[in-house]
Amino acid sequence: MMPSKKLKKYLDDNHIEYVTIRHSPAYTAERIAALSHISGKELAKTVMIKVDDIISMAVLPASFRIDFEQLRDDLPGKKVELATEAEFKSFFPDCEVGAMPPFGNLYNMKVYVAKTLAEDVEIAFNAGTHTELIQMAFGDFKRLVQPIMMPFSVVAMT
Repeated sequence: MMPSKKLKKYLDDNHIEYVTIRHSPAYTAERIAALSHISGKELAKTVMIKVDDIISMAVLPASFRIDFEQLRDDLPGKKVELATEAEFKSFFPDCEVGAMPPFGNLYNMKVYVAKTLAEDVEIAFNAGTHTELIQMAFGDFKRLVQPIMMPFSVVAMT
């Protein structure tokens, strides 16, 4: 079974236009962006976080990082931290670790999306493997996932 079968079926069932981009195995957002010729701002990365010990997704441009202080300010009274691989990998039996698509709705979890991602018309993201991306309209992604849009990303210093 291809890891992204669940996602592709969901997109097809909802009549969403998307493009699948295959690339050689890559494990960092920067490498994926280079191999697929997609800007690091349009390429979305999914970072697994815990909000009051509940596993959630934070989705932001690949060339940015999470500003945890900002995220905590916007989620008052909540404990926000990175989730460990051991804490989240069982949620994604159909995905390679670190290649989860930003569709928390398919995995019964909240999705927080950085407002900087909404500046692009299109979004590209791992499709469950380290060799495949899906590119689609951001508006379609937002309509299907219904994420919580928040300002929590800052440009990553390289």
